[in-house]
Amino acid sequence: MALRYFNLEAFRTTPLTREPFHYVIVPDFVREQVRTRIIADYPRISERGSYPVGQRAYGAAFQELLDELEGDEFRQAFEEKFEIDLSVRPIMTTVRGRCSAEDGQIHTDATSKIVTVLIYMNPGWHDSAGRLRLLRSANDLDDVVAEVPPTWSLLAFKRADNSWHGHKPFEGERRVVQLHWVKSQWYQRIQTWRHQKSALAKRMLGSLSLGNWRIT
Repeated sequence: MALRYFNLEAFRTTPLTREPFHYVIVPDFVREQVRTRIIADYPRISERGSYPVGQRAYGAAFQELLDELEGDEFRQAFEEKFEIDLSVRPIMTTVRGRCSAEDGQIHTDATSKIVTVLIYMNPGWHDSAGRLRLLRSANDLDDVVAEVPPTWSLLAFKRADNSWHGHKPFEGERRVVQLHWVKSQWYQRIQTWRHQKSALAKRMLGSLSLGNWRIT
């Protein structure tokens, strides 16, 4: 099946940056002709946090996007880029729709993750906050290696002890699809369960009111 949603040609020809960790950034990774359909069929998310794709309803275009994202040709392109065999590694796909001021703190990904892929799906971005930064250290958000525009771009990186990233606080709509190749099926299942419990807790807290105080 011919790829229609993602510009894998641009991904293949973009050099891998190897310092301070292995990463690649591809602007306009999502093809322009499918963007309107994606926005229309993207999962409706009103709360902060990451959600397994199966937890949210979405339209046909987003399902087609997922089929391409989780397909063999997509995986093989990343194997070639990062020089790693991912064929037996489970994948974990989650989506985000909103960001809160609590998000964006500097971190590296969990050690059970091998390669992280972030695909941003926002028509425009005029705010200086909410732009993911790749960093040289764990304690300085301004010690920037690269900054990723959250407008139809891709960031992929190989998890490392120094793969620091974060962004300035932002509140509002911020769509991103997150795919991780992980080390084990056990980790995939545990993380899916954790996301499910976290999403339920956020919905419950968001519905509570105490007088004039609302917990969000």
